[in-house]
Amino acid sequence: MATWDDVRRIALALPETGERLSRELAQWRVKDKLFAWERPLRRSDLDALGAAAPGGPILGARVEHEGAKQALIADDPGVFFTTPHFDGYPAILVQLDRIAVDDLRELLVEAWLCRAPKRLAREYADASL
Repeated sequence: MATWDDVRRIALALPETGERLSRELAQWRVKDKLFAWERPLRRSDLDALGAAAPGGPILGARVEHEGAKQALIADDPGVFFTTPHFDGYPAILVQLDRIAVDDLRELLVEAWLCRAPKRLAREYADASL
């Protein structure tokens, strides 16, 4: 299963990506646009999730749209989830210690593509073919 080192390695391998700390939590950005971040559950999240609140490290990641978020959750609710804080927002929460590294790579690339400038995303996609 994946670790923060995997997140860091995969994210920083993507073009023009940087890492920064905000409130002592890691964030990964492309051209200063956030696409993935450490996201420990907050008190309001724990209250909303109740007994279903997962333990362990939580990664937040951008998705293309709300439909993509719902599809990920439906496909693997043991890995992906959301909280009321993210209602209507194109982001997913991930139980990092439950996602396979290959699936993490796919998620991070998709998150990066959602936030990268169109030219940069197109160049990356063309080079990946």
